Amino acid sequence: MGPISLTISIDAPRERVFDFICDLAVRPTWIDHFAGEYRLERIDASGQGAAARFRVDAPAGIRYMETVIAEVARPYRIVEHGRGGRLDRVPIRLVWELQEGQTTTVALTFWTLPPSHLDRVRELGRERWWRRRWSKGLRRMRELIESGAVPARLEVAGGDRAAL
Repeated sequence: MGPISLTISIDAPRERVFDFICDLAVRPTWIDHFAGEYRLERIDASGQGAAARFRVDAPAGIRYMETVIAEVARPYRIVEHGRGGRLDRVPIRLVWELQEGQTTTVALTFWTLPPSHLDRVRELGRERWWRRRWSKGLRRMRELIESGAVPARLEVAGGDRAAL
């Protein structure tokens, strides 16, 4: 399915927007309308190598999804690789591109790569569902960044003991 491309303008410095997108510990505050049971997979939840797994409330097809920040080109581009679907068979890609001007323009490209015919059939009609969810998520992200509010951060269970 896809790719789905969405663009939004945010009235904030590009570096601040970049850091916000790179921090997977705050992502549940703006994607919780379609993602639940959010869990961080690494103690360092920001930057390259940060990973998270969550349940997606999609009508069919992908039920669980995991994402890993694979590439970071500060402050221009973030590439996430993930897997989802039944038995994590479906590769998922997200690319965030940030351009600075009067405001910061964020372009999100999201797509899935179903490996089998059955997975492709299950993905039919999901493009519209994903577009609506990511569009709402981007609007919520813009509101959080522009308000300057400090969102609640998730922590890894036992992470405080690892620092000892």
